[in-house]
Amino acid sequence: MAAPLASSPATATAPAATRSYVGPMVLMTTLFFLFGAVTNFNDVLMPYLKDVCQLTDFQSTAVQSAFFGAYFLMSLPAGRVLEKLGFQRGIVLGLLVMACGALLFVPAANSRTFGLFLLALSFLGAGITLLQVAANPYVSVLGPARTAASRVSIVGVANGLGGTLSPLIGGLILFGGSTVLKAQLAQLPLEQRLNEEAALVKPLYIGLAVFLAVLALLFFVVRLPEVESLPADEDAATAQAVAETGRSSALSFRHLTLGVVAIFVYVGVEVGIGSFIIRYGEAQNIAQLSGFTQELVRILSLATNWAAALFGNTPEAIDTSAGFTKAVGAVLVASYWFGVMVGRIIGIPLLSRFDARKLLAGVCAAGVALVTLSIFSQGETALWLVVLCGLCNAIIWPVVFPLAITGLGRFTKQGSSYLIMAIVGGAIIPPLMGLIATHGGGLRVAFVLPVLCYAYLLFYALSGYRVVR
Repeated sequence: MAAPLASSPATATAPAATRSYVGPMVLMTTLFFLFGAVTNFNDVLMPYLKDVCQLTDFQSTAVQSAFFGAYFLMSLPAGRVLEKLGFQRGIVLGLLVMACGALLFVPAANSRTFGLFLLALSFLGAGITLLQVAANPYVSVLGPARTAASRVSIVGVANGLGGTLSPLIGGLILFGGSTVLKAQLAQLPLEQRLNEEAALVKPLYIGLAVFLAVLALLFFVVRLPEVESLPADEDAATAQAVAETGRSSALSFRHLTLGVVAIFVYVGVEVGIGSFIIRYGEAQNIAQLSGFTQELVRILSLATNWAAALFGNTPEAIDTSAGFTKAVGAVLVASYWFGVMVGRIIGIPLLSRFDARKLLAGVCAAGVALVTLSIFSQGETALWLVVLCGLCNAIIWPVVFPLAITGLGRFTKQGSSYLIMAIVGGAIIPPLMGLIATHGGGLRVAFVLPVLCYAYLLFYALSGYRVVR
């Protein structure tokens, strides 16, 4: 292991002047693309499995619970694994665990067993947990501390691109298809039709398993610089003083503890909104889509038809004449995650020039306003207001994560594990929204929960981030 980069102002700046981190950043960017693609595909996988496995709305939320629950169970063990293996070998192990999870989709689809699907998702979540625990602090230390948020935003753009493409392509494959194929499936007995629809998911995850294996081999053979903790540059003396106050745990740092809660509610609100866009749209009873939405659906569906064709489909443009459908909803899910990507692109220069904490406060306040307005709106207006929340979510992680681990010193890896463990918010808040929607007054009432999440994030941006000695 290399010595921590933040040991002194001199050691913090000298390596940055002589070492190029372009290669490692390219590999990290690939990983973040993968994170987004695999994670956001669950937003279309959830309604797909609801139909294929004949589930209730609440049962279908187990998709997110199984995936994000792995973060809670695996984050601390992942930290210990990284202590023994290091960042690079830990990444290889995480990729291989994910590949095993992807392959489990084959027997799950063959038997149409929801429990096997959940097991496969748990493996994917466990592998991504190990990768996240390694990759997030690794990106944070690949350069000066003052540009940490910008670097996290750069890889976040790749994350957003993967998260935009996967639900769009997945929606076309799982909910689209040619008119002939749909007609053929409709004529089959229920069990046979469900078996045929279940088989649609297999080529996607077999291809994912192959890609993961190749990526694991690449990470195994290349050599990455080993780093340990967040550099502090001009704040090195302060960070070192905080780290040497005799604290025995990362959780003894107030800003880290509050940051764990911030990551919990951030991931929860982001996943919760994305998971319910399709059902929220269905609840609006939109019989006629606006011209803008119809044109957006037409352009995006035609632009991605080639990808669906690679998996044996010959899809046509999504039919918008019937108003809102699951296929249309998949396009809006992709638009939601596209907003995250665009926001991160815009955020890269903004985070370098302006106070990141003030920008964080601004987007969190906007999130409160958008969801509140959506609750009191109708039709497409209500739907697009929550889709626009993707723009608000864009810079929350890139700002909160570096803030939360700043000044932790030797507790950086432990703190990172706690922050990654907090991603379990994605396993808890969507089911809570589902329970509220089912037993508490419908989806409009359920969206009060995202309002509360944004309100807490606003508190963290205004006060909770402060480092207390």
